[in-house]
Amino acid sequence: MLEKKSIEYEKAVLIGVINKSQNEEKVTEYLDELEFLTYTAGGEVTKRFVQRMDIPNPKTLIGSGKMEEVQTYVKANDIGSVIFDDELSPAQQRNIEKLLRCKIIDRTSLILDIFAQRAQTSYARTQVELAQYQYLLPRLTGLWTHLERQKGGIGMRGPGETEIETDRRIVRDRISLLKKKLGKIDRQMETQRGNRGALVRVALIGYTNVGKSTLMNVVSKSDVFAENKLFATLDTTVRKVVIGNLPFLLSDTVGFIRKLPTQLVESFKSTLDEVREADLLLHIVDISHPNFEEHIDSVHKILDEIKSADKKTIMVFNKIDQYAPEIIEEDDLVTEKTSIHFTLEEWKKTWYSKIGDRALFISALNKENLDSFRKRVYDEVREIHVTRFPYNNFLYPENLDEF
Repeated sequence: MLEKKSIEYEKAVLIGVINKSQNEEKVTEYLDELEFLTYTAGGEVTKRFVQRMDIPNPKTLIGSGKMEEVQTYVKANDIGSVIFDDELSPAQQRNIEKLLRCKIIDRTSLILDIFAQRAQTSYARTQVELAQYQYLLPRLTGLWTHLERQKGGIGMRGPGETEIETDRRIVRDRISLLKKKLGKIDRQMETQRGNRGALVRVALIGYTNVGKSTLMNVVSKSDVFAENKLFATLDTTVRKVVIGNLPFLLSDTVGFIRKLPTQLVESFKSTLDEVREADLLLHIVDISHPNFEEHIDSVHKILDEIKSADKKTIMVFNKIDQYAPEIIEEDDLVTEKTSIHFTLEEWKKTWYSKIGDRALFISALNKENLDSFRKRVYDEVREIHVTRFPYNNFLYPENLDEF
């Protein structure tokens, strides 16, 4: 009988900077997310380094003293990757590589690497490859020798690992070819969307790892891949769903994240077209995450970027089964009550006062409050449907319970 091989995680350290725009609490939160990204990519974080500085070092981002501290730790602990939360310039990356003599990765390249792992279809792989080449182009100088020295692991998937001799001209030609290929696929997908007819389109959107795919599986009785890792789903999945006897199209889209690389926003244009062309957005939120309100803001910013912020939207607060507020003891007269101490009922009142009945609280995993969710989606879809098909609105009663 063969023994199961245990997963080997690559050792990594994280580096963050506290400055005028990022306080210590914010940097800690960003590094928590960066650690989850590292885990998703196949890494194990052994240490974090944080430096407070108003002006980043133009040569190495962090100061020379902190860099020596990192250098000593990397050498002593056989660290494979040093991951920066901030995007590094090509010159900074080269300078740091010379000092630390290991893989230097920033947040953007880490996200691109995860996308490279997760891309399943030819279309998704083409999108990711284009984004990788666009990120790689200004970093060609000195990078090839680095890739000759290191093989495999985090940040090494993609176009750089097999063609060490590639020069800028070849990369530009490849970018041009990939753009033409994506343009052709985009036209095909546009035709496919047109062929779906006038059915109402509903899109699940939200921060990555909030439970969109799990909800998609429950509502559409499908088997979309869902996992407790970031960016489990890259390809848009569209399913025909019927609630009562009212049909509509439900799409599960790629998750958003703070500092989403601009290369990905551009190359995933067609995927995001599902959001642009939707009649109704279901904005899924992980209410169990301590910073879920900031996640909401991040999603709103990306919706602004893709000109979809004004679409009809329902906020769906998921994972209520995992929500656990911090408790203030009765004899604690010092701690000031803030949002981290809110009960679920207090959050409901807060959001009801902000957006009224456009907020729902559910657990997709445990199927809590899904009847209310289905009824609300039915009401919204019916409103759009009877406007689009006024001649058959008698088929769909105003009350879902009448079926």
